[in-house]
Amino acid sequence: MTMIADALVGELVKELLGAVKDVMIKAVKFKSSLEKLKSTLESLGPDVDKIVEQYRARDRASETKKLVELMKSGKKLVLECSNKFYWLKRLYTKAQYQEKLEELDAKIFRYFQLDMQAKIVRTVLDIEVKVDGISEDLRKAVVTKKESVGLKVCAAPTPPEFTVGFEGPLKDLKHKLLREEVNVSVLPVTGSRGLGKTTLAKMFCWDEQVKGKFKENIFFVTFAKSPNLHTIVQNLFQHNGHPMPEFRSDEDAKNQLENLLKLIGKSGPILLVLDDVYPGSESLVDNFVFQIPNYKILVTSGSAITRFGPPYVLKPLGDEDALKLFCLSASLNQKSTNIPDDVVKMIVKGCRGSPLALSVTGKSLRDQNLVFWRKRAKHLSKGGSILGYEKYVLTCLQESLDNLDHKAIECFKNIGLFPEDQRIPAAALMDIWAELHNEDDETAMEIIYELVNLNMVDIIVTRKVASDIVDYNYHYVTQHGLLRDLAILQTSEETEDKRDRLIIEINRNNLPAWWSLENEYPIAARILSISTDEAFSSELCNLQPTKVEALVLNLRGKKYTLPMFMEKMNKLKVLTITNYDLYPAELENFEMLDHLSNLKRLRLEKVRIPFLSKTGVQLKNLQKCSFFMCNVNEASENCTAQVSNMLPNLVEMDFDYCTMVQLPVVLSDIVLLKNLRITNCHKLSALPEGIEKLVNLESLRLSSCTGLLELPDSITSLQKLEFLDISDCISLSNLPEGMGKLSNLEKLNVKGCSRLMELPASIMELEDLKDVICDEEVVELWEQFKIILGNLRLQVVQVDFTLDFLHNSR
Repeated sequence: MTMIADALVGELVKELLGAVKDVMIKAVKFKSSLEKLKSTLESLGPDVDKIVEQYRARDRASETKKLVELMKSGKKLVLECSNKFYWLKRLYTKAQYQEKLEELDAKIFRYFQLDMQAKIVRTVLDIEVKVDGISEDLRKAVVTKKESVGLKVCAAPTPPEFTVGFEGPLKDLKHKLLREEVNVSVLPVTGSRGLGKTTLAKMFCWDEQVKGKFKENIFFVTFAKSPNLHTIVQNLFQHNGHPMPEFRSDEDAKNQLENLLKLIGKSGPILLVLDDVYPGSESLVDNFVFQIPNYKILVTSGSAITRFGPPYVLKPLGDEDALKLFCLSASLNQKSTNIPDDVVKMIVKGCRGSPLALSVTGKSLRDQNLVFWRKRAKHLSKGGSILGYEKYVLTCLQESLDNLDHKAIECFKNIGLFPEDQRIPAAALMDIWAELHNEDDETAMEIIYELVNLNMVDIIVTRKVASDIVDYNYHYVTQHGLLRDLAILQTSEETEDKRDRLIIEINRNNLPAWWSLENEYPIAARILSISTDEAFSSELCNLQPTKVEALVLNLRGKKYTLPMFMEKMNKLKVLTITNYDLYPAELENFEMLDHLSNLKRLRLEKVRIPFLSKTGVQLKNLQKCSFFMCNVNEASENCTAQVSNMLPNLVEMDFDYCTMVQLPVVLSDIVLLKNLRITNCHKLSALPEGIEKLVNLESLRLSSCTGLLELPDSITSLQKLEFLDISDCISLSNLPEGMGKLSNLEKLNVKGCSRLMELPASIMELEDLKDVICDEEVVELWEQFKIILGNLRLQVVQVDFTLDFLHNSR
């Protein structure tokens, strides 16, 4: 029966389309409606075939029953339109038939655009229920696409928009690695930093011929300075949708990786890219080498790895390519210029064929006068021959940095506060800038984009929002390792009494020599950054950071003890704690926060939040706190503390990709709160009724909370609310009847709310409502209110049928 029903669907669609085409010739009175119906049916051809194929595979004939009935009744109606006597006998008027045809078209359109999406949503939610029913141990081990931020953690990053001079090297790599061989092939790519080894590796992964060969089996892993075999292997397991195992030893990790790759290899050839292998980590590459047919490894490293045969050496750009890249970067090809050719060639020569130096230098000279160009050419022509390649490139980059204004230089230096090869949340940089330089978020972001325009940093936006909505929480900053070295160099060359930043990196328990002294070490810097790896187990002590205003703690591991010296940080304004391990870290000694009397901004990433239920921490001056990928369930339980007394000045709160079933009820007591952002929290099913206490709330964002079933009626008491964002809340089926009570509401984002098919009549009372962002399929629901709400503007966006918002991330 399933096969018959499936075949019937496709045939009925074709029959209805044929009838429409035939009747269009005979029934000219209905031509416009029939043309619209014809267009709809023709656009459904590929979709019908796919749906039939999927339902056949799942033996779900009942799913097509509604569509079969719709096509049969539609064909009958269309044929009636061509029979004028039948039409008169039935006493239908033209208008009535016109309405019937329009209704038929709407039903077909709705079935594919909305009903089918609803089925997808229900399937997603059904899967979640089944996963939640698995045993607790397995549930903790399995990281689903919805609960992890970016399941494809080993996907190859996209290459730059334009490159120059990589055609030959890319061709060479394809020739060496795409040859059919039985045994494993390892190809190391070496060359000085700044020549584009990583760019070449990205281009290789995105090449159409390479993707055609390896398909989904392309994995990109960044080693950087402190690679951890266990973490890398766990990432590969996670990327391929497998539970992340715990390993007893490196040998165990290696053995399980081999089994994983052999399993993957059954589906086709495998390409593994090991990028940015630092000197000292070359031996770690051996753990990824296995005798698996059609398994290729591409390694990029600044040092020559020869154990696998002669490495491919990436050379500097030739004169012609170097000149082309520089001119593109400096926009010399886009306008007339008075810059002499000899000056241009002198600067290009001074960049030594480094793509990084050429692009940064070119952009820094864009729109500068001739005097400035001559000065740069003169500086770059001096002393280059006595320096090594990388040192000279750093000197070249330094020249570009020296011409930035003070604010941009300060922002550039702040990049070095975070680990290499990690995406840095723009919001974290903005927090530091706002509190230490008394600038607003907009100004801080402008400075970041100034660095982007100079090619000194890159910006990655992980999610698109409506054109007139700004959400910097989806913006991340990345930087080339050589530029990060320059940022750190800028700081280290300053004298201690004038050093504004202190950056400390600790591998295992190897503390800096000056820190092992028994006496306390005074710190004059305003900003302190400390990075530790998963092997670190000692205590951070002997510091006297009384002048520190911003503290950045970068950690790896399951447990981390906050340092005792925090009790002396009475000037601290910004605290950022980021865990770069796969699992949330448990923070011990959280009571240290009680000493931070001047703390204004707190950002925690991938940690467990205990303080609402276990501690009596008083953060009297805290104004903003942000939680990213944190487990806040514990903070919701058994909390008897009076949060309004603990956080009396909190005005902004962010929860993003956090694990929580419900919003902590006690947060409703934070009456000064103005901005509340709860996004991508897929397990959140409801808001507390007590949310009505947040009488000062001006902005409420609930974007992509896919498990949110409804908004409480009490939300209509938020008289100061100006912006409500419920975009991509795919389980939300209605709005509170009293929506009209939100008298100050100006903007409402309901994009992707696929089940929201009815609107309360009270919306006509929202006299200040000016902007509604919605999907094309539901725009008619809002059109009826434009007559009453004269200032209402509708911004129509496309529905994200792929549901990619479930896993967009860093």
